[in-house]
This record gives sequence, C-alpha cells and structure tokens, in this order.
Amino acid sequence: MHHDAYSTLRVSHEAGIARVTLDNPPVNVLDVALMADLRRLLTGLRDDDSVRVIVFDSADPDFFIAHVDMALVDAPDAFDELAADTPDGVNVFQALGELLRHQPQVTIVKLAGLARGGGAEFVTAADMAFAAIGRAGIGQVEALMGIVPGGGGTQYLADRIGRNRALEVVLGADLLDARTAERYGWINRAIAADELDDFVDRLARDIAALPEGVVAAAKRAIVPADLAEGLLREHDAWAGQFVRPAAEQLIRGGLAHGAQTRDGERDLESLLRRLAG
Repeated sequence: MHHDAYSTLRVSHEAGIARVTLDNPPVNVLDVALMADLRRLLTGLRDDDSVRVIVFDSADPDFFIAHVDMALVDAPDAFDELAADTPDGVNVFQALGELLRHQPQVTIVKLAGLARGGGAEFVTAADMAFAAIGRAGIGQVEALMGIVPGGGGTQYLADRIGRNRALEVVLGADLLDARTAERYGWINRAIAADELDDFVDRLARDIAALPEGVVAAAKRAIVPADLAEGLLREHDAWAGQFVRPAAEQLIRGGLAHGAQTRDGERDLESLLRRLAG
C-alpha cells in the first residue's frame, strides 16, 4: 500500500491490521475524493494477505462521515468517472457499500462521532461497528431531503434490524444514540467513550493473531446476504425521488442554511425539518 497516495485518508499497517483514519474536513462528507480513496484502498487491500483486519475511525472527534456530499445537487456528473467503473446492478454509492461488505478482511468501524446518510450506510456495510456512548450518533436522514437512502441503506437495515425498525429509521429520520443503535442491532455494542479505543484495539489484535486461515474460513462460512434484487429496487426508489423538485429544493435549502458546516451538521435533522415544514 502507498499510504501517501490518499488525500482524505491516513493509513498505517502493523501486526496484520490496517488502520484507516478518515480525514476530509470540515465534516468528512462522502464526496468524490473520499469515495475514490476508499474504493482504491479497499481494492488494493483485497489481495494483501498481510492484512487480516481493517479498522476505520475518524480524525474528527465529532463526525465519522457526515453524509454524501449534498453539493451533488449542483454537480450531478461529479461521480461519473467513478460510476464508469461500477459493476452492473448497483449505483456508484451502492458499489462502495458492496465493496466493503464483501471485503475479505474483517472490517471494523470505531464510531466516536456522527454518521448520517451515506456515512451510516458505510457503518452498516462493515462487518462490525462499535460506538461511543454519549458521543456517537447514527441515522438515515435522507427522507428529510425528499429522498430515500440510495447507497444500500434500506437493504442493509432491513437485513440487520428487521423491516419494522428499518422503516422507523428511514421514515422517522432520527439520529439514534449508541445505546439505541445497539438495542436495535444496528451496531455490535455501545461502549463507554473512554474505553472504545482500547476495546477495538484489543479485538482487532486478537482477530489478527488468530491461526492461519481462521479469518478466511469464518468469512467463507458467514457470508453477506445476497441483496442484488433489493439494491435494484432501492436505486429505482432513490432515483425516482431525487429528480423531484421537492428534493432539489430541500437539499439546496439545507446547504443555504448551514448543512455541511460544523454548526449546521450538529443538529441537521432539526434544520431539515424546519425547511420541510
């Protein structure tokens, strides 16, 4: 791995663990640069037998991944280059989630800040996620923008927490705290904030130190659900809403009123509800 090849990631590698820190100020939006770096990283690691575990965290204590870059509304062709290299049957956002879901290494998210929209989808696509009590939050905020999740979120949620709770998360559009996300099964565990680093580090080291072949065998036996048909349905639902005037108005309004700024992102749900009301 060429660790200096990423503009939005800091990557280190030791004892079978790749540690990936997301660093895309001001709030770690999932824009073209971050998505391209994540795709290049995951693809490059696929055949790296020296790495057994990939741990993701954020350089920003308040934000893991805010959400997909809302400025996409003014640059609809921004992701065209990435989309040209996307497998059939998924859109460019779903492709990132599917790449992560099918990664041969064990993938772990250390969630100490907020993850909404595409950020929440990334967390859900990882093998495991652990969240800091009192600091972490996770939510699918898309409905407040007049759309639905379009990067795998609807399918990942229904598979993980059940249809009824998936509908609550998608249509309620609330930010769930770590304890609630744990109770719903969205994350593995809610952990005291001052214990999160040590817990994830110990788990990653223990997994990386397992005898040869154990990680690969477990991942062959415990496979991700086949969501191909559902991802097509999700894309159609998302794309159908994205072209409606209400979605464009809400997204532009959100940007004009502080979305993707640190202050605006702290209570994004309230900001968007005021616009929608």
